[in-house]
Amino acid sequence: MLGNLGGVLRPVVGFDLDLTLVDPRAGVAASYRELSRRTGVPIDADEVATRVGPQLELELARWFPPADVPAVADTYREIFAVHGVPATTALGGAAAALAEVRRQGGRSVVITAKSEPLARATLDRLGLAPDDLLAWRWADGKTRALAETAADLYVGDHVADMRAAAAAGVRAVGVTTGADDADALIAAGADVVLGSVAEFPAWLSAYLLPARVAALDAALRPLGSVVVAFSGGADSAFVLAAAVRALGPDKVVAATAVSPSLPGHELAAAATFAAGLGVRHETPRTNEMARDGYRANDGNRCYFCKSELLDVLRPLADELGIGYVATGTNADDAVAGFRPGIRAADERGAVTPLRDAGFTKDQVRVASREWGLSTWDKPALACLSSRVAYGVAITPQRLGRVERAEVALRAAIVAAGATVRDLRVRDLGDSARVEVDAELVDWLLARPDVLGAVAGFEGVEVDPRGFRSGSMNDLLTRPS
Repeated sequence: MLGNLGGVLRPVVGFDLDLTLVDPRAGVAASYRELSRRTGVPIDADEVATRVGPQLELELARWFPPADVPAVADTYREIFAVHGVPATTALGGAAAALAEVRRQGGRSVVITAKSEPLARATLDRLGLAPDDLLAWRWADGKTRALAETAADLYVGDHVADMRAAAAAGVRAVGVTTGADDADALIAAGADVVLGSVAEFPAWLSAYLLPARVAALDAALRPLGSVVVAFSGGADSAFVLAAAVRALGPDKVVAATAVSPSLPGHELAAAATFAAGLGVRHETPRTNEMARDGYRANDGNRCYFCKSELLDVLRPLADELGIGYVATGTNADDAVAGFRPGIRAADERGAVTPLRDAGFTKDQVRVASREWGLSTWDKPALACLSSRVAYGVAITPQRLGRVERAEVALRAAIVAAGATVRDLRVRDLGDSARVEVDAELVDWLLARPDVLGAVAGFEGVEVDPRGFRSGSMNDLLTRPS
């Protein structure tokens, strides 16, 4: 069962180390050759490397008298620090697997039979950073470690890992990067078997999704009624649809703020989507331009924009007799770094059901597709002001220039026979920087006729890195 801390589902995921996250076999073989040289005991180092996983002393007992094993084990560990750690490599996807646990709001714990110093040295050298490390654990020791950490999942390559997870009552995820194949792992208690830890992020996201959907429903039902700040994007559309499911269309209002920062075509799309759900659609006008901090665009622009939005929607909700205003902030947004708009919404009491339920952007899209929502694959589309470089004043004329440029460039790309998903025209003041899907960059660089659709700027360049959400933050010196 997944833990629920502070209203956000936070899985605790245990990982074995050797042949789950890292491949130590070359280092093991090199270390046993050196051990054989030092002790004079013949050891088939290549054969030993095929049995990576179990406690060191168990392997040494195959080659040395029982009385000698403790001292030889100490010698081996000294050798491995010199010969083994540098030869150990990270398995593909190891860093991404740990990162995904953190992205999902959880904690990662490496639980390994390896000694603590060698495990720590290995992780540090390879840049792998779990939240915790429990070493010297094998068989029953792993079972106890899983209980101690209140783990929900354990990922490992060895049949003993699967037995430990089963004994601890946690879900066992096997990977076939070790000596044991899928049949052996399943026979030992694996609930699921993956080809490698590289497959784990996608699996974890899908595994958590049903719990996230249930948590979202549980977060919405107590509200009774809600106004959803509905930009028309994938996140707010999903919140709107979830609110209708939880509360019924008569208890939900979609509110799309109309201002120069909203692309014109988005308003019509938002109205169509709301009508399809059978909810009332309000289009209140906001006046961000009246706020000095918004116009100045000094890095806190989103704070003033969101403040204006909530200061308009809260009275609207009161007028309609609705107790709450919800935004589409998701769990990825909450950990994405500099987000002053989130702070403004929190200060004004907006509820964030997606964030509270732990929904990532990917999960929003998957669930939206399962629900048949047309917005499931809609490209991210932040307000027009996000295209303007910090320090360049926001004006209606500037926003209009950006919108016209984006509409014209998208049309030109399509007319030239190419397909574009994400496209931004960044206003740098006098010049513009165009961002498109990474695979389209070289094509666009070779098509000055298409790029010429961007008008109204003294110069136009193409960002060779392609589209990156929040790329303007690269140029930002954040205010204290």
